[in-house]
Amino acid sequence: MSMNKAQLVTWLGKLNDVYAEKKEYLTELDAAIGDADHGINMNRGFGKVMEKLPTVEDKDIGTILKTVGMTLMSSVGGASGPLYGTFWMKGGMLLAGKDELAADDFVQFIEAGVGGILQRGRPELGDKTMYDLWAPVLEAMKDEAGNASEVIAVVDAALPVAEKALADTIPLQAKKGRASYLGERSIGHQDPGATSSYYMIETLRDVLAG
Repeated sequence: MSMNKAQLVTWLGKLNDVYAEKKEYLTELDAAIGDADHGINMNRGFGKVMEKLPTVEDKDIGTILKTVGMTLMSSVGGASGPLYGTFWMKGGMLLAGKDELAADDFVQFIEAGVGGILQRGRPELGDKTMYDLWAPVLEAMKDEAGNASEVIAVVDAALPVAEKALADTIPLQAKKGRASYLGERSIGHQDPGATSSYYMIETLRDVLAG
């Protein structure tokens, strides 16, 4: 089963709900090692996405993704805006003209997005960033898509990997951004960006499962 445009639009709407619900929690995570604004920023950004979505939801998937990226880029503060904005925009550029995504298309979207994170933030594994979640998730998705699976199977394969990767950020010492200023004091805290990224995967699983 492929992923269609209606499911993409539903995913974005549910992400808006999740980031509104988790705003305080994400901000608490960020208060421990960052600027205490990650939840506020993600909530604001996806609120703006919801305002823009009606103008493009009848367009192709690439256009929708690019609009999400540009909206996040212009409305989300800190490092999250450029990183998430680039993630969605790179996928949009790759998938121009498509109205549904097969498993391979979906994995290419994620791969382009992760490439955008690397290009923008230049993280390495172990830096305690969202990349520590996306790198293993991408590999799990590639492995599953190699079996010519449905998109939901690709997401299913990635979800437990994402859960482990999220927990694995807790003992890391931050080496990027504001959190890196804390040195060893950043150890013992879950990374906020990895957490908001985890919600993307978890929410998509719920949408695809119906």
